[in-house]
Amino acid sequence: MAFRSHWRFEAEFCTPAEPHEKGGIEGEAGYFRRNHWVPVPAAADLADMNRQLLAGCQHDERRVIAGREQTVGAGLVIEREHLLPLATEGADLAQTSFPTVNGLGCVKVLTNTYSVPLPAGAQVQAKAYASTIELWHEGYCVARHERCYRRQQQILDLEHYLDVLYRKPGALAGSKPLEQKRQAGLWPASFDRIWEALMERHGKQTGTRQMIDLLKLSQKHGQQKLQEAVESAVSSSCYDTAAVQHLLNAEDLRRTKCEAIDIGALERYARPLPVMLEYDQLLSAGATR
Repeated sequence: MAFRSHWRFEAEFCTPAEPHEKGGIEGEAGYFRRNHWVPVPAAADLADMNRQLLAGCQHDERRVIAGREQTVGAGLVIEREHLLPLATEGADLAQTSFPTVNGLGCVKVLTNTYSVPLPAGAQVQAKAYASTIELWHEGYCVARHERCYRRQQQILDLEHYLDVLYRKPGALAGSKPLEQKRQAGLWPASFDRIWEALMERHGKQTGTRQMIDLLKLSQKHGQQKLQEAVESAVSSSCYDTAAVQHLLNAEDLRRTKCEAIDIGALERYARPLPVMLEYDQLLSAGATR
C-alpha cells in the first residue's frame, strides 16, 4: 500500500487461475526476454545489467506491434500526455516497524534483536532492507546492522555498550558484543596487545577503562584509522592512550609551510642599525670631568 501510494497508481488484481487477463503484459515480457536476454546476458554488476536493459528498451521503441500504426516509441509519447507526473523522490523500499528498546539495549526487528545506543523505553523506527537494518530516532540514523536471516538471533555492536562497560569494566572480556566482534574479524591482535599492556601498567580495572576510552575513539575516527594508530603505537612499544590519540590527530596538527614572500618593496623602510659609539664618547667625557 505504501509503494502504491508513493507512485500513485491503482492496483487491479487478476482472477486466480485466469492468466489470460494479463496475457498482453506477460507476452511483451516474453518477447523482450527472447530477443534481448537469450542467451543469458553477462554483466559486470547490477548497474551494467540495467544499462543493457535500458538499451534493449530503447531498441524496442522502433518496433511496430502487430495491429498498430505507430511505433512503440511514438505510442509512448502519446500515452505520456495522459499520465500523472512521477514523484520527485524514490520510494523507500524498506519494511518499516516501530519497536521499543528493551532493558538489554536492543529492539526486535522481525524475528531477531539488534542493539541500539538508546535508553530502555525509547521508541525507534526500524527499516529492514535486503542487506541492512537501519534504526532511526528523532530523524537520525542511530544504528545500522547487517541484516541477519536466521531466527531468534542477537546482533550486538560493541560500541553501543561502551558506556555501560566503562562502569563495569570487568564485564568487557566475557561480553557477547566483544565475542561477536572477534568472530566477525573486527578485533585485531594489536587491540589485545595494547589492552594487556594497559592492564599490566595500570591494573585490570583502570587498564580496561583506558582500553574502552580507546574504543570510543572509533566513533569519531573510524575503526580502520583507530586500528592503524594502535598498530603504530604497539610497533613502537608505546602502550599509552595519549600516544594513540596523538597519532589519530597527527594529520590535524600538521601545518602547511608558508610560501616565500618577496619583500623587495619593503626595502625603503630599512633603517641603519643604531651605533653606540657616540654615546660611549659622552660617557667617557662625563667620567673625565
